[in-house]
Amino acid sequence: MKSKTTFKHEALLDPADIQDLLKAISKGLGKGSLEFSDDKGVLTLEPQGLLYLKVSASEEEDRQQFDIKVRWDKHPKTLSKKLPKISS
Repeated sequence: MKSKTTFKHEALLDPADIQDLLKAISKGLGKGSLEFSDDKGVLTLEPQGLLYLKVSASEEEDRQQFDIKVRWDKHPKTLSKKLPKISS
């Protein structure tokens, strides 16, 4: 399969199938590698360091939804763990 830089998939699934997908994402986060694939190619992500998490939920009339967004820098900045010297 060809490598690609974006992945998007939409489907109507039952809660058990979505739970399986969320478990696979959780397992991949733990291993430091997530591989998304379809008939158009593969996208491999390698989360590392501190990850930014955004969780939101909403309800409007007959529709409810929640969104989970996780992102990180491919080359996270390394910060000094030493305290600065400050004189007064």
